[in-house]
Amino acid sequence: MTFQDIFKSSFLENVSSISILDMVLAMALAFAIGLFIYLIYKKTYAGVMYSSSFGVTLVGLTMITTFVILAVTSNVVLSLGMVGALSIVRFRTAIKEPLDIAFLFWSLAAGIVLAAGLIPLAVFGSVAIGLMILVFANRKEHTNPYIVVLRCDDHAAETEAAEYLKTKTKKCVVKSKTARQGEIELNMEIRLADDNTDFINELAAMNGVESAVLVSYNGDYAG
Repeated sequence: MTFQDIFKSSFLENVSSISILDMVLAMALAFAIGLFIYLIYKKTYAGVMYSSSFGVTLVGLTMITTFVILAVTSNVVLSLGMVGALSIVRFRTAIKEPLDIAFLFWSLAAGIVLAAGLIPLAVFGSVAIGLMILVFANRKEHTNPYIVVLRCDDHAAETEAAEYLKTKTKKCVVKSKTARQGEIELNMEIRLADDNTDFINELAAMNGVESAVLVSYNGDYAG
């Protein structure tokens, strides 16, 4: 093997399979679309604790997918090896918000479409998805749901408190009931007619009611 044969290897021939301009353009567009996805995620996040690392992950995932697909499309043999390598990868991070799954798939799809050269589809699709999420994720109901936790001494106090609560709310539904010796606990979903919550003070002052707690929630919890 001569010195020239070394530079004729198939490995070095793959260096020029993708032009520098294509690489720069693809990665720049991937960063721009990933940043757009990150801004939509930050704007529409409605969970308890915002995770900035997840937003950065969306940008990185779009760019990573782009350069992986660029490598796959440039070499058929590499694409087969890549499928085998990625099939052993397992992700065990729990997804806390259902909408986060959509953002993850959005980042992956944007990277794949960009690397395939379908730039108009990637841009138009990302804008359309972003507008859809902005419209529906920020859409709020006219009346926010609440949970009232009542602790009563006996059945008579429970009945009186429940009837009083129905007169002060637009909707009142029992979600769960726990009965113990000398104590009854009720979890009731209510919807207020206005922002006045003084009825909780009156509930707590009723005879036979040990405590009354009002908790706001977003309606996603199973009850």
